[in-house]
Amino acid sequence: MVVEDEPDIYEILLAMFEMWGIEGVAFVDGEEAVAWIDDVDNGRFRGELPELALLDIRLPGSVSGPKVGERLRKSPILGDVAIILSTAYKLTTEEEAQIIETAGADKLLYKPLPKFNELQKVLETAIASRRAKAAENNAGTKD
Repeated sequence: MVVEDEPDIYEILLAMFEMWGIEGVAFVDGEEAVAWIDDVDNGRFRGELPELALLDIRLPGSVSGPKVGERLRKSPILGDVAIILSTAYKLTTEEEAQIIETAGADKLLYKPLPKFNELQKVLETAIASRRAKAAENNAGTKD
């Protein structure tokens, strides 16, 4: 899942996802993304669900990337996806911590994004970490 208002960036990301064998869905603003999450939660989406959300922090409209992340974490279906935030704007350490906490994010990347292989490694690590956390949480609820 990519939420990015710059079409060139999300097209490149979707092409990378396709090369890695990952199904991708993209949105240009937070409102579209939240509407899609609602559709998933209400059974109106039939398709492969993402294991990763790459969210631009600053998006047009009233729903920011961190707010999309916050909505994902509340989703009973998508709540365990890996969330990676991205921004071209330099943030203070305090701003980074606050935004990561609000979004429930696993990582924050600054643009320009890392090169192909490095980005793949970062995303795969985030997905693997999230899978491990989800498995741990599921094991804890079965006791």
